[in-house]
Amino acid sequence: MKPAYNISEPENRVARSGLVVFDLEALFDGAPITGLDVKEFLYMGLVLREREFRQALEEHDWSRYAGHHVHLYCSTAAIVPQWAYPLLATRLAPYARSIALGSREDLLRDYYQRALAEVDWSQYAGRKVVLKGCSSPHVPPSAYVEAARRLVAVCEKLMYGEPCSAVPLWRRLS
Repeated sequence: MKPAYNISEPENRVARSGLVVFDLEALFDGAPITGLDVKEFLYMGLVLREREFRQALEEHDWSRYAGHHVHLYCSTAAIVPQWAYPLLATRLAPYARSIALGSREDLLRDYYQRALAEVDWSQYAGRKVVLKGCSSPHVPPSAYVEAARRLVAVCEKLMYGEPCSAVPLWRRLS
């Protein structure tokens, strides 16, 4: 005897819709993000004495930043001469994946600017694209802005969020 109801596979309307998901989080390489406080190389954390500064840099173990994204900052009100940051960068360059001056957010903004510049945007030409939005600690709001700017140049329709509940942002007019 047959059951009175029909059980069938649920329909995946998202897959059938032809939506393409652009996931900014997938652009992040997963490397650790480390801050380097310049004050650790300053006299009393406040004064840069060139000879002592250079000596401290010589004695520092730079290999501990191998494979890290490093942001340089100074947590004190010290006046750090402009040449000090490029000098730090020369020590970090053989080890760090990337180096930025400023906060963690500054580093991530710079990282995503470079990553988005390398994307082949032509693959989104004429497509309906969802700019995946989630609460990733690695994706700064500026990355969403830059991705949207680049996508509207090529896609047919741009939405934000998840494919099942995306918010419309833009549509190409015929």
